[in-house]
Amino acid sequence: MTPKFGLIIIGDEIMSGKRSDKHMPKVIELMSARGLDLAWAEYVGDSPDRITATLKRAFDSAEVVFSCGGIGATPDDHTRQCAARALGVPLALHPQAKLLIQERMQDTAKEQGVAYEPDRPDNIHRLNMGVFPEGAAIIRNPYNKIPGFSCRGQGGAAVHFVPGFPVMAWPMIESVLDAHYSAHFRQNAYVEKSVIVLGAMEATLTPLMESIEATHPGVKVFSLPSVDHPQWGRHIELGVKGEPADAELAYLDLRQGLKAFQLTYGPELVR
Repeated sequence: MTPKFGLIIIGDEIMSGKRSDKHMPKVIELMSARGLDLAWAEYVGDSPDRITATLKRAFDSAEVVFSCGGIGATPDDHTRQCAARALGVPLALHPQAKLLIQERMQDTAKEQGVAYEPDRPDNIHRLNMGVFPEGAAIIRNPYNKIPGFSCRGQGGAAVHFVPGFPVMAWPMIESVLDAHYSAHFRQNAYVEKSVIVLGAMEATLTPLMESIEATHPGVKVFSLPSVDHPQWGRHIELGVKGEPADAELAYLDLRQGLKAFQLTYGPELVR
């Protein structure tokens, strides 16, 4: 079965509004391109207890979760430590992460035209970015080599940790999807068919929606109301989504059922 996918976005800067989240729409885009869906997303500030509790729920599930942010080595970065607490395992310097971080430090020294000094205090501190929960696997970072990491929970969950920087996080998430979940990719996985219904009330249409879902298992019926659309004014976008063949039959039944209401319609939409 295709696993459910979730997203955790960590950082006070998101919760305070100092920065706007760009991860969720991008992750939806990356997954949609592969025929996958994002089931849920959660935002968490830089509170170690709350991060730990959030990650514990993720590890106790059977889902695939991406966690963005907080894996650096500054005092406000808590994600690595919280992941270890949630798993009940110690932290350890990952040997491959250590080599990658040292490579990055050597590259930086070369770019700056200075000698690489591995024992310099700031360079030793940078190795903390490779201290992960024991048993973690690394996620390569094509931007600057500083890796992320993946851990598995007892419930079968896989949680993949990437930085908060989009330029690093997004290609890392793509690489994880392509390397580990390609068996679940689906082309033309589902279709959405809908119609703009003008002036109707959702409560009036609810029995029809329930009937369509009961008659067509696996198809979801949706209604998206709007009160001030610049073109259609007050309206409902009413439709179905599912496997193409199933959605087509459900949509035909939906349009047939709407005839009893003598409504006015806008355009049909297909996605």
